[in-house]
Amino acid sequence: MYKFKSRAAADLVMLEPNGQQILTLIDKYHDSDDSKGILLPEHMPAAEKALEAAVEQDEAHWERLCQEAKAEGKAPPRREGVSLRQRSVPFIEMLKRCHKADKEIVWGV
Repeated sequence: MYKFKSRAAADLVMLEPNGQQILTLIDKYHDSDDSKGILLPEHMPAAEKALEAAVEQDEAHWERLCQEAKAEGKAPPRREGVSLRQRSVPFIEMLKRCHKADKEIVWGV
């Protein structure tokens, strides 16, 4: 489990696979022992852009799958679980608050 903390926002708790996915997308997860970290305010705009780009890519992929199914006369596939957009929105909001307040985000400490 990951608990993201900052003095500028409420704690954000994510299950381990979800936290790892977010950290991977913002280039802060590098191996299975990378359970502690810090995201400095100056790196938050790039992290936000990386997450937003990943969400756009995920949604475009999903749309292609639906269009392909439609073209083949099949029912569109059902999305399993929570979408990347739903999962990343709380973290993006935390990034925005912390960047505005010039406060870091830490996890695993």
